[in-house]
Amino acid sequence: MPSIRNSTGRGRRRLKNDINVVPYIDVMLVLLVIFMVTAPMITPGIIDLPTVGQASEVPAVPIEVQIDKEGQVSLRLREGGSEFQDVDKANLITEIQALMQNENPIVIAADGKVPYETVMELMDQLRSQGFTRLGLLVNKDE
Repeated sequence: MPSIRNSTGRGRRRLKNDINVVPYIDVMLVLLVIFMVTAPMITPGIIDLPTVGQASEVPAVPIEVQIDKEGQVSLRLREGGSEFQDVDKANLITEIQALMQNENPIVIAADGKVPYETVMELMDQLRSQGFTRLGLLVNKDE
């Protein structure tokens, strides 16, 4: 196919619709090498978490409610030297209110063989009486 000539006698260039991607590949490979070299040099962030020793206010002593295998409920103020007192389930709320000072939190410690439903019923009973600071005590040894 002959080239098209204009009136001046020069041939008109045809348009190329190809893109030269070699420079883009070179730039991509240089960036890849830079990231591969710098990635091992980045140190992971270290987060300094607060510890209990740095707390400005000493937390209140919790009241511990314990449920044994047979379902017997006992409670104590969780501080050094205090012993568990067996409590009837009907008198549990009044006994807790007698021990309560300064919005103490209440923790529930139940034997592993106690049904989950029993613990949830106790938590629901305490929550319905207005005790909002409730928790579960866990044993890390097992």
